[in-house]
Amino acid sequence: MSQSSTAIFGARRDQAFPTLAQADIERMRRFGENSAYSAGEYIVKAGDVAPGLIVVLSGSVDIVQDGGLGRRETIVTHGPGSFVGELAQLSARPSLVNALAAEPVEAFVIASQRLRDLMVQEANLGERIMRALILRRVGLLESATSGPIIVGPADNSDVVRLQGFLARSGQPHRVLDSDSDPCAKTLVERFDVDPHHLPVVLCPNGRLLLNPGERDLARCIGLMRPIDSARIYDVAIVGAGPAGLAAAVYAASEGLSTIVLDCRAFGGQAGASARIENYLGFPTGISGMALMARAYNQAQKFGVEMVIPDEAKLLRAAADGGGYALDVGDGETVRTRSVVIASGARYRRLDLANLAQFEGSCVHYWASPIEARLCGGQEVALVGAGNSAGQAAVYLASHVRKVTLLARGPSLEASMSHYLVERIRAQANIEVRTGAEIEALDGEGSNLATVRWRDRAGGAPTTRPIRHIFLFIGADPNTDWLADCDVALDGRGFVRTGLELGPGRGAMETNRDGVFAIGDVRAGSVKRVAAAVGEGAQVVAALHAYLAQDASRAAAPQL
Repeated sequence: MSQSSTAIFGARRDQAFPTLAQADIERMRRFGENSAYSAGEYIVKAGDVAPGLIVVLSGSVDIVQDGGLGRRETIVTHGPGSFVGELAQLSARPSLVNALAAEPVEAFVIASQRLRDLMVQEANLGERIMRALILRRVGLLESATSGPIIVGPADNSDVVRLQGFLARSGQPHRVLDSDSDPCAKTLVERFDVDPHHLPVVLCPNGRLLLNPGERDLARCIGLMRPIDSARIYDVAIVGAGPAGLAAAVYAASEGLSTIVLDCRAFGGQAGASARIENYLGFPTGISGMALMARAYNQAQKFGVEMVIPDEAKLLRAAADGGGYALDVGDGETVRTRSVVIASGARYRRLDLANLAQFEGSCVHYWASPIEARLCGGQEVALVGAGNSAGQAAVYLASHVRKVTLLARGPSLEASMSHYLVERIRAQANIEVRTGAEIEALDGEGSNLATVRWRDRAGGAPTTRPIRHIFLFIGADPNTDWLADCDVALDGRGFVRTGLELGPGRGAMETNRDGVFAIGDVRAGSVKRVAAAVGEGAQVVAALHAYLAQDASRAAAPQL
């Protein structure tokens, strides 16, 4: 293993790269197919879909990541008893690294579907393999030398957008500053890129994309695959936040064929939380991204088909009269027997005419390491008084010179957990301004220069030289896509469920048979991560009941 990789994996190297006992190998053989490779042969190339998890019986395999411009680093050399693969192999996504036979290799290959079977049927062995796959992905994320390369000015809003999408999707990537990085300048010259077309993304398969949208980038790196329009799923879940992912895990683990769609990335608003400390079972706290990544990987372990980022546009009855059809982006259709609406909420925006001018570069809707690096050592403003705002303020306080927290209400206590209020008070570089409201943003181009707010009780406005502002002012239900779908909404746009729709309706049933709503998008739901997860688990019982009734109706003789 190289020096840098050794530093990254540290004491967990043995868990990331275990050597299997002969008894373990024999238990795994029934899931695989024998294979052989010649010395010097590429077993897997970065950007190509690997045949599966490769268990080495004899010989050796070098795992190499391409650092770009001819630079290569050997991460590890697998010998007999080792296995080649990481999380990409769990769902048949393209490989992030190269696997090269250093000498003749005898092995057997466990395809993705059979790998998931192994994890279910051989629980103890599957746990060790899953831990290794996760740790290998973590190592690739921390090394930041594999995956797509984003080239552009570091503070460019599209660079931040693309970097944020890949980070939220758990994808290793690199960002090269075209203004200062010599490698970036070499790539721009090699591909003859006009500076006005920056940023560009170089995908592992060699394709160059000019300032792509998230969907185009996802397709290039293999995150998104064409939807099989002939397949009928038991359940389609719209939304990959805590509610949607919980429903996916429980549904798939109980044998329901499950597909999940989300128009952004997995995790929803929970994924934006810098640290969640009141979630049961995590006494030391956990970041929202880490919690949601575990759920995402868990869903894939049970065979959930993830289609992210892809947007549900219309829910309609299937043309053949059985079940539903979901029209999604690029003219594709998902066919399903039932639907779970878990589309959550979209961030509220300030009512300022020039807000869009600064969004993406200086106005942010979550606080991650990407944003923290952009505003390191500066003064920032943060608007909001809920738990997400409190978590973000505490997180940012460790990276910036000062956080000015602006709240419309008279105090934080009415809307924020006590432990967060106390922690904010203990931070010397967090200033809380209650009863305050932003009235103007000023700057040139996409660069914010000053922020002006006023005291709602009166008094002179305050103007400060602030270049970055974070907005955590709540959210509205993400239900615009349901406008023409005959799904009942309340006056605020939340999905109505339960007895108010009629007798016999379950707590999460909508007015349409076989369509359910859970999480923040459901009228009357408790807007907490734990509550969303609970509803995700609870709805699966209702799904089973509906699908059983639907099957009975289909099997009944026609008179």
